[in-house]
Amino acid sequence: MQTPGAPEEWRAFARPLTVGELAARTGVATSALRFYEDRGLIRSERTEAGHRRYPRATTRRVAFIVFAQRVGLTLDEIRGELAKLPSDRAPSGAEWARLSATWSERIAERIAELERLRRGLTDCIGCGCLSLERCHILNPADRAAAAGPGPRFWLGDPPPEADDDDA
Repeated sequence: MQTPGAPEEWRAFARPLTVGELAARTGVATSALRFYEDRGLIRSERTEAGHRRYPRATTRRVAFIVFAQRVGLTLDEIRGELAKLPSDRAPSGAEWARLSATWSERIAERIAELERLRRGLTDCIGCGCLSLERCHILNPADRAAAAGPGPRFWLGDPPPEADDDDA
């Protein structure tokens, strides 16, 4: 992306975005942007004709919303996080850093979950199917069922210890 040079280029970057421009810039559907606004995640000003106009800084908020949803935050959690930012101006880098630091543990948990998923694609996941050769070693007689329903090893339970007579 080119950096604007002339003053008229800077003015173009300073003007508010229409909902269509915001959608094009963020890759988020206009209907989703209106939904986010209805839920209080972003805000717009209205023209005399009632058309929405978004401050350019809204692009960062939308990016945050999309990323936070991918990490697994609910819209209520995202709203709570965004409420920690100033509403009258674009947040500073330090303010964004403080915000993102509060959920780095959530990101680490999601990464661990995805790594378990990747490993489970070719290994026993403790679901009880016993269809893979490794299942008979890692989950003999479906011992994982004692820990509860579902793919226990994907959910983070360690495989049970095998007895000597199971080997």
